[in-house]
Amino acid sequence: MKLSRKVPLNALRVFEAVARHGSFSRAGEELGMTQTAVSYQIRLLEDHLGEQLFLRQPRRILNTEIAERMLPHLRSGLEKIGDAMLAAGEATSETLEIHSSPTFASHWLARNLGSFQLAHPGVAVRLKRVSKITDFSRDPADIAIRWGVGPWPDIDCHLLGRFTYAPMLSPGLADGVGGISRPEDLLNLPIIGAQQSSWQRWFSTAGLENPDLSAHTRYDYIEQDLCGNAALAGQGVAILNHIYYPDELASGRLVAPFNHPCSDEIGIWLVHPQYRRNTPRIRAFREWIVKAVASDRARTEPGFTETAEHDSRE
Repeated sequence: MKLSRKVPLNALRVFEAVARHGSFSRAGEELGMTQTAVSYQIRLLEDHLGEQLFLRQPRRILNTEIAERMLPHLRSGLEKIGDAMLAAGEATSETLEIHSSPTFASHWLARNLGSFQLAHPGVAVRLKRVSKITDFSRDPADIAIRWGVGPWPDIDCHLLGRFTYAPMLSPGLADGVGGISRPEDLLNLPIIGAQQSSWQRWFSTAGLENPDLSAHTRYDYIEQDLCGNAALAGQGVAILNHIYYPDELASGRLVAPFNHPCSDEIGIWLVHPQYRRNTPRIRAFREWIVKAVASDRARTEPGFTETAEHDSRE
């Protein structure tokens, strides 16, 4: 038999409050119950025990002898239940599971998580690279980092940024074709991930409308980290986000031959279930990552300002 069927736990909680306050009405105020509901729970417990718990007198109630014998054990039990709930909450808060799009996980989050963990040493982070959309009703994730247009219904969505991107390639590959001075020159190189819409948008904003990229099928990659690795290996030119490759650009392992950053409606979003927005570890991570990404974008993205980003979200 289940414990809840053997012991009227709610009635015991009501009994303890009545005995502590010496009043049915004050116990009801504490518990958010009507006086009638409190009286019903006490009567239920008395019927279960076969004993009277309170002596009703004008303007006050008194504990019976059986009530006085029960109270120390009951209060100790309620304290243990409270301790168990607290321990469960602490255990739950120890691990934050993050599901992230692959490139953001490997090229930003893994490189920056240390500062979050220094600020929150009690939270252990489990980071998983995922390509599919996280289903919070089925997957064990606390939060997800999602790439897309957004926002999405029925979940809390926080835009981290619509990151700028530009064509990038190894300097050796650029030198091998006599340098890159015009957008058209890129068409003489293998274009990595040529079917990505960001290529057509970049060419269009650079003044070259609808270039034919149909022949560039050798490196038909989708994930940006694969495109970036291919570009670093000198296999072609890739369209990459500045925030993911600042060290490679600074060291000269990659070059961006045009001072023409571009962005579009696709962004990186932090998402989590609406009912968990105030979970301490989720709230702490959300506050940290919003500030950390904005700070890193100011360092790595050409012309980035938080004001411009705010305007683009409206």
